Amino acid sequence: MSHAHVVQVKNTNIVMAKSKRVHVAVGVIQNPDGAVFISRRHAHLHQGGKWEFPGGKVEANEDVYQALCRELHEECNIAVHEASPLTAITFDYPDKHVLLDVWMVTHFSGDVRQKEGQEWVWVPVHQLDAYQFPAANVAIIDCLQDFLRRNP
Repeated sequence: MSHAHVVQVKNTNIVMAKSKRVHVAVGVIQNPDGAVFISRRHAHLHQGGKWEFPGGKVEANEDVYQALCRELHEECNIAVHEASPLTAITFDYPDKHVLLDVWMVTHFSGDVRQKEGQEWVWVPVHQLDAYQFPAANVAIIDCLQDFLRRNP
């Protein structure tokens, strides 16, 4: 059985040092029209074929914001200029335990695209439910929809 927990943490690097969780910096990239950028995971990866928000593992020598900026540059061809923490979610898959450190990216430069060859699309937040995401991402979508309802 899988479980998701929304957690509020100040220094998630400390949390990660004490656990076996994979720490992931996740970017919810929002364009001026309010749509968000998602891409489809390669079939051979964990949760392959499902849609996701971009991001990647936080390395030992990085804080979360540095990891977010590095991953979004490598993966999506953008330089992040403004981002703020949205939520942190722990999730236990049967074969993997993750901590998703999720950030809203509201100001960036560069031509957003998926540099790793994945299918990608801009989606209005209210239409995200039409896409199949890994189970850990459901809490991100719920949090994002709630945040945007409170901050139109």
